[in-house]
Amino acid sequence: MTVHRLNEVLLICSLVLLIAVVAVRLSSRSGLPSLLLYLGIGIAIGQDGIFNVEFDNAELTQVIGYAALVVILAEGGLGTKWQEVRPALPAAVALSTAGVALSVGVTAAAAHYLVGLEWRQALIIGAVVSSTDAAAVFSVLRRVPLPSRVTGVLEAESGFNDAPVVILVVAFCTAGPVDDWYVLVGTIALELTIGAAIGLAAGWLGAFGLRHVALPASGLYPIAVMAIAVVAYAAGAIAHGSGFLAVYLAAMVLGNSKLPHAPATRGFAEGLGWLAQIGMFVLLGLLVTPHELVDDFWPAVIVGLVLTMVARPLSVFLSLLPFRIPRREQILLSWAGLRGAVPIILATIPMVADVEGSTRIFNIVFVLVVVYTLVQGPTLPWLAKALRLGPGAPSDLGVESAPLEQLRGHLLSVSIPEESKMHGVEVAELRLPPGAAVTLVVRDERSFVPSPSTVLRRGDELLVVATDPVRDAAEKRLRAVGQGGKLAGWLGTG
Repeated sequence: MTVHRLNEVLLICSLVLLIAVVAVRLSSRSGLPSLLLYLGIGIAIGQDGIFNVEFDNAELTQVIGYAALVVILAEGGLGTKWQEVRPALPAAVALSTAGVALSVGVTAAAAHYLVGLEWRQALIIGAVVSSTDAAAVFSVLRRVPLPSRVTGVLEAESGFNDAPVVILVVAFCTAGPVDDWYVLVGTIALELTIGAAIGLAAGWLGAFGLRHVALPASGLYPIAVMAIAVVAYAAGAIAHGSGFLAVYLAAMVLGNSKLPHAPATRGFAEGLGWLAQIGMFVLLGLLVTPHELVDDFWPAVIVGLVLTMVARPLSVFLSLLPFRIPRREQILLSWAGLRGAVPIILATIPMVADVEGSTRIFNIVFVLVVVYTLVQGPTLPWLAKALRLGPGAPSDLGVESAPLEQLRGHLLSVSIPEESKMHGVEVAELRLPPGAAVTLVVRDERSFVPSPSTVLRRGDELLVVATDPVRDAAEKRLRAVGQGGKLAGWLGTG
């Protein structure tokens, strides 16, 4: 490749990236899922589009899509709060296993009897579209305040269900008869167990190392965290386990550990996640040939209607029976099973495996995802409001820790969100442990040294200095006051 050609490629890539960033802003204002805008950019560049770029490399798309999914799962795991996910974990596991099995069966039956697909093709479609998309779910949860239990179930489910679905799709795409169901179930259970063990171990070891090894620059911490998450995926895959489950669990352990520069790390991961989404969606838009979608439009609508109105609600209601989740929350969970790029990426697996009818499978999945993302994404906030499902507990404080190696202490940067009960609390009423003190308050772009009687307000940023032995206790106390106010100690939240 000549230098001139390289410059042209860089120019086109940078223009696409700039357009995609503007699309993020437009999607956040309009309520349209950004997925559709990114796919539109890819379609506009590709065949039948403005530039008419011919691209049909399904294997390359699958590889890049897997890499992007690893980044997206890592970003989602880092942002998942353990206190929200822990009570929802059994329900999320049930949805990711029994719920997926129910959804695959019902959707495959619809694809076979209503659309006329062969059973292997029907099972592949049923498995592909049974996975909720982590990127779509995390993106929606950022702008739709929901009860913590619903948020926890959706986050954990979207992180967990990719693993069993990938195993199912690969099994259905394998040449020859599909293994007996009990062999398939055993394989899934073994791969999930291996992936979970490796992910938890990688996360714990990574957190331990980052807390005890001071890196020379703060910018290295986000890189190290993402590297640990990627190592967890690679180790899980090499050990014949679920790499996707490993990377999500490793990132979740890291995200809930008291790591230095944690908010900066999450911001870095969020930026990488956006970049991965943009690249993945644009590439998928390039892969599709729009004029070939016409014949598969109505079959996709029919399969998607059964999936959305029958399979997903049935899987939610039946798999969550033991957990006594209110019916209103179950209805929202049924509608919030958003599909995104993950099903389209999984639809490239039969193309790479040369499964008969794989192009039609890809087209049906592509149309289904686009149509029902258009329907479900913008209406989810309206449904949450109609069901009277608002946010749960007040927003947690944003606490960033920067180690002061020479002084054997820590500098905590604390942001007070709008709903925090720390609003109206005096500095003295924080009752921080000896060895910790609020040294600076930033309010309305003005900084000052507070007195014990200074009243804290929403939107304030605090700098708290804590010695090594009391660092954890100081952060625990700050979070307790943020959740329970000045009476946190007596209310059982301190």
